[in-house]
Amino acid sequence: MKKSILVLNAKLINEGKIEEKDIFIENGKFSRIENDLSNLIADTIIDAKGQYAMAGVIDDQVHFREPGLTHKAQIYTEAKAAVAGGTTTFMEMPNTKPQALTQKLVADKYEIGAKDSIANYSFFMGVSNENLEEVLKTDKNNVCGLKIFMGSSTGDMLVDDRQVLETIFSQTNMLIATHCEDEETVRENSRLAKEEYGDDIPMHMHPVIRNVEACYKSSSLAVELAKKYNTRLHILHISTAKELDLFTNKIPLAEKRITSEVCVHHLWFDASDYEKMGSLIKCNPAVKEASNKEALWKALLDDRLDIIATDHAPHTWEEKQGNYWNAPSGVPLIQHSLLMLLEAYKQNKISLEKIAEKMAHAPAICFQIKERGFVREGYFADLVLFDLEKSTMVTKESLEYKCKWSPFEGTMFDSQVTHTIVSGHLAYENGKFDESEKGMRISFDRN
Repeated sequence: MKKSILVLNAKLINEGKIEEKDIFIENGKFSRIENDLSNLIADTIIDAKGQYAMAGVIDDQVHFREPGLTHKAQIYTEAKAAVAGGTTTFMEMPNTKPQALTQKLVADKYEIGAKDSIANYSFFMGVSNENLEEVLKTDKNNVCGLKIFMGSSTGDMLVDDRQVLETIFSQTNMLIATHCEDEETVRENSRLAKEEYGDDIPMHMHPVIRNVEACYKSSSLAVELAKKYNTRLHILHISTAKELDLFTNKIPLAEKRITSEVCVHHLWFDASDYEKMGSLIKCNPAVKEASNKEALWKALLDDRLDIIATDHAPHTWEEKQGNYWNAPSGVPLIQHSLLMLLEAYKQNKISLEKIAEKMAHAPAICFQIKERGFVREGYFADLVLFDLEKSTMVTKESLEYKCKWSPFEGTMFDSQVTHTIVSGHLAYENGKFDESEKGMRISFDRN
């Protein structure tokens, strides 16, 4: 039986409100949430006076690289980084080695998660041009979704056959998550760049090669197919102002058939940062001109963009030192995603209530996650506590990532994650982990 936990005097950010509450956790779930529970006895008591609490962050897009790419990352290391940053649940992508394109290979990843992950977990089923039969076997209540790369990225999982796309969109009852960049556009832009620069392409050309048109052309195709077949579509890492017209804020999130995600790096960086950061912020879709970042913030706040995630995608430092063609795309971000948003709060860009909504509530609604994403009695106790009066210095030594680098090394964040509770287990407290319990496989409540 899990130990009981009593959190006292927390400023609870939950469902659009901030209220001082005491929170009692037993048997892995929120048992009581009241104004004064100081008379209760618990195995662990946390006095959170002056601190804020919210449901643990749910990150719907990460690349933890296991199996097969474990020189970059492992589920064990990256889940620890997640928990250190307040993320209690992750959904991991299929472009590993081997790629998760069969039910057996997806099941293998769940076995690793059960053995090694200190955070809660789910794994996407991958889609290729040839694995439709396997895709259609996926259990919608035990797997977060299907992942389709409608543009090539890290790994070779491009699905560019229109007939295959039509078949999947028309036959599946699963949520489809898409990476949208038009391959033909990217190839032509690559050819033109190589013609101009040869092999010595400057990194600031990345958003020119993987440009706005490449994103929009692919995203609009995905939306067209979803509308044609009434498919449940979730478009990942929106990075352009132009794509925002594809989404609506006129209906509640729970009723949307087409939803969207924005990633922390597209809200933080813009094209001017390539001069200083170079390949360290090379990712797909590319970080683009500042006007896009401004539009993304606006759409996030008015609910055309539904979820904030990371697309956490580590590579080794040595790999990232290659030239434009050789440096792989992807950035490690999950340990600092909540701190990034708290920094934005301090800059008056977003409210604490909106952070909790976009990082916890909305992912739970969007993916129909069972009994998570909110601080409610009877729900699994996923909770993060943070202090807005303490700071966090990012150093190489503080990084839990296996790759041991971050674009934020040397950055001082003006907040600090102090405690992370995962399914009722105090997994992280003031820089120290308790790995005596693992996270849980999340389930979904889908009709």
